Amino acid sequence: MILHPAIIALTFSVYFACVLLIGWYAYQRTRDLSDFILGGRRLQSGVAAISASASDMSGWLLLGLPGFAYAAGLESIWLAGGLLLGTWLNWHLVARRLRVFTEAYGNALTLPEYFANRFEDRTGLLRGLAAITILLFFLIYTSSGLVAGGKLFETVFGVPYIWAVAVAVLSVILYTAVGGFLAVSWTDVLQGLLMALALVVTPWIALTQIGGIGSAVARIDMLNPELLNPLTQTDGTALGIIGILSLAAWGLGYFGQPHILARFQAISAPNKVPAARRIAVTWVAVTLIGATLTGIAGSLLVEPALTGDTRETVFIVLVSLLFHPVVAGILLAAILAAIMSTADSQLLVCSSAFTEDVYRSVLRRSASQSELVMVGRAAVVVVSLIAFAIALDPNTLVLDLVSYAWAGFGAAFGPTVILSLYWPRMTALGALAGILSGGLTVVVWKQLEGGLFDLYEIVPGILVSVLAIYLVSMATQGPKAERLAERFARVKGSDLNASSTIG
Repeated sequence: MILHPAIIALTFSVYFACVLLIGWYAYQRTRDLSDFILGGRRLQSGVAAISASASDMSGWLLLGLPGFAYAAGLESIWLAGGLLLGTWLNWHLVARRLRVFTEAYGNALTLPEYFANRFEDRTGLLRGLAAITILLFFLIYTSSGLVAGGKLFETVFGVPYIWAVAVAVLSVILYTAVGGFLAVSWTDVLQGLLMALALVVTPWIALTQIGGIGSAVARIDMLNPELLNPLTQTDGTALGIIGILSLAAWGLGYFGQPHILARFQAISAPNKVPAARRIAVTWVAVTLIGATLTGIAGSLLVEPALTGDTRETVFIVLVSLLFHPVVAGILLAAILAAIMSTADSQLLVCSSAFTEDVYRSVLRRSASQSELVMVGRAAVVVVSLIAFAIALDPNTLVLDLVSYAWAGFGAAFGPTVILSLYWPRMTALGALAGILSGGLTVVVWKQLEGGLFDLYEIVPGILVSVLAIYLVSMATQGPKAERLAERFARVKGSDLNASSTIG
């Protein structure tokens, strides 16, 4: 089946109209900065679960992961398995406590504000460093979504890459800047359901075309049996401990992703978390399996073979081969949904960090709520334009950009978040050391290669961050640390089903 740009354009137009209507409706309910940043902390379980998962997965779920499975076969299950386990652990260990702690510590709206309140940091160093880290790594992360959007529009409509990326930027800016967190969360539900539909239907029809899973396995075994061995690379070389750890370690990144943690902060009550966890883990399991099977099925159906960065278009090519143009348009809209569901969340977190942790905290302490919302909307536009500039290289692999930003957040914030929720004797300087050392380790490790340095940079980043937090915290114990520990005990001992602020 050949793609018909006119039909797909119509499908995309309907999709755009839906998200813009949601954005306008959310605009009517956005009254202050709390509404713009966290939706007034009133997300229900289903919305929080699907929004967190959809904003997590991004365009790489329909481009990067199928492309990796297409090229690497069952080696990809280490990546998918690590992500699934990481999702469950994040909801199990972080979600409930973060919801309680961020409200108990001064009703913190952002992660940098929570750190500053949790450790009573009056210098502004901890809050400032956290905000800068968010802005730095999210510029890279957001650009990955724009690259994915550019590849989608370039492949489907044949437009020049720069214009394709520009369309992706404009589409996200419109409803994110207007509707804020509520628009982002509600559109994430629509986008998440569309992504799940696409990743169930596409591999199912593809495998049916092949003759079922048994036939697919037999054909792959004839093509290259190494594709069926999760312990080897496609050339038969053993994957090794470093290779397996590097793939599975993606799951460690969840604890430090601000756009996911924001959903935990925004859920309406701590007792909504268990239901949300079940929904989120189910969605992630279904979509990861679907993405992996899509890539593997594509290796049998797509001719000529895709190479280099074109392998990340395997989902697009497969959809064009298997479905009527109308159905193809709906399924390809799922890529747009995946891109937008993450890019909008990342833009909003960047906007929140600038507005709350820089503009109001440093530049304009007396700013009104309406002024702060206006600044937040302007920040969305500015950050989008910077990410657009980064995304202008069409040869960049989406998965490479995502892996770098994911590691940066996982190492800089993951240990700091976990220990701030579980270790009462952690100090402000310990948190500062953890963020700084974790982020810098990722940046430095990424530049090295060979032997141990082939290990995914998130692993050494997390280890260094944990060690720095412990050593610096133990070296800075004193009266303030005792006071922090006492307050921690009061927060921890409070009724987790309540939402009252604890002083």
